[in-house]
Amino acid sequence: MLQSRQISRKDAVIPGETEQPERASGERFGAVTIDSALANKTRLSTRALSVVPLAAAVALVIHLFLSTNEPAAEGRTYTLFLSLFFAVAVAFAITQRWWPALRARMRRLRPIFTVALLLLCAWQVITSGFRLLPLPYFPSPAGVLQSMINDRALLFDSTWHSLILLLSGYTLGVIAGFITGVCIGWSAPARYWGMPILKVVGPIISAAALIALAVWFPVTMLTASGVSNTRASYLDVARTLGAGPRYLIFRVAIPAALPTIFVGLFMGLGASFLTLVVAESVGVKSGLGWYVSWAQGWAEYGKVYAALIIMAAFFSTIMTLLFKLRDRVLIWQKGMIRW
Repeated sequence: MLQSRQISRKDAVIPGETEQPERASGERFGAVTIDSALANKTRLSTRALSVVPLAAAVALVIHLFLSTNEPAAEGRTYTLFLSLFFAVAVAFAITQRWWPALRARMRRLRPIFTVALLLLCAWQVITSGFRLLPLPYFPSPAGVLQSMINDRALLFDSTWHSLILLLSGYTLGVIAGFITGVCIGWSAPARYWGMPILKVVGPIISAAALIALAVWFPVTMLTASGVSNTRASYLDVARTLGAGPRYLIFRVAIPAALPTIFVGLFMGLGASFLTLVVAESVGVKSGLGWYVSWAQGWAEYGKVYAALIIMAAFFSTIMTLLFKLRDRVLIWQKGMIRW
C-alpha cells in the first residue's frame, strides 16, 4: 500500500515541470522556423537582384561575339558602355544588402532594366548578327551609341533649343488655357462667346504658337469643365459666410478644379511633345525635331535613333517633374497615380 502510494507520487504529474520543456522546444522550433524563413527570403532577394548583372553580362558576351561584324570604333564604345553598366549593376547588387532604400528601388526597377538589356541583345542579334533588317535604316545599338557620342555637341545644342521652345510654348499655352478655362467655366457670357472661338481656331504663325495651341485646347477644356462642375454646396456655404465673387473663383472653384486641371496639364504636355517635331520643321534651324529631319535627309539613321532616344528621356524627365508638382499641390491624392 505504501509502495503503491510512493510509486504513484513519483509518477504524478507536477504542474509546470513537463509543460515547460515542451514550451521551450516549441519556442526554439518557432525561432528556427522564423530564422530559416528570413534566410530563405534573403537568398531569394539576393538572387532576384542579381538578375540585372546577369542580363548585363549576357548582353556583353553577345556583343563581344558579334563585334567582328561592326566597325571597330562602334564595338569599342559599346563594349565600354556595357562593361560600365555591368560594374555599376554589380556594385548596386552588393550595396543594397546594407541600404534598404536602394534595395527597394532596385526591386522596383529590376524588371525594366532586365527587359531593356534583353531587348538590346535581341536588337544586336537581329541587326549585327543575322542582318535581318537592312542598313542604313536599322543600325545596331552600337551604331546608335556611337552616333550620340560623335554628335554630342550638336545634340546638346538641339536639346537645349528644343527645351526653350517647348517650355515657352507650353507656358504660353498653360497660361492662356487656364485663364480662358476659368472664364468659360465661370461666366455664361464668356462661355457663349468663347466656345465658338475654342472650336474654330485661326491660323498659326510661329512654332511656339503651334505648341501653345496644342497645350491651350486641353487645358482650356478641362479647366472649364472643372470650374463649371464645382459642387454647388461649396459655393452656397462660401456665400453664406459672406464670400464675394473673387473669393469664390480663386479660393473655392479653382482649388476644387485642380485635379481636372492637372489632367489637362498632362494631356497638354503629351500634345506639346507630339507637336514639337512639326513645330521645329516650320522655319526653325535648331532643335531635336530639326536634327531628326536633317539626319534623315542624309540617311544617317543612327543619328535619327539617337535623337529619338534623347527625346524619350527628355519627355520622361519633364513628365516626372510635373508629377512631382502634382503630388505636392494635391497632397491628399499623392501616390494614387504613379509615373
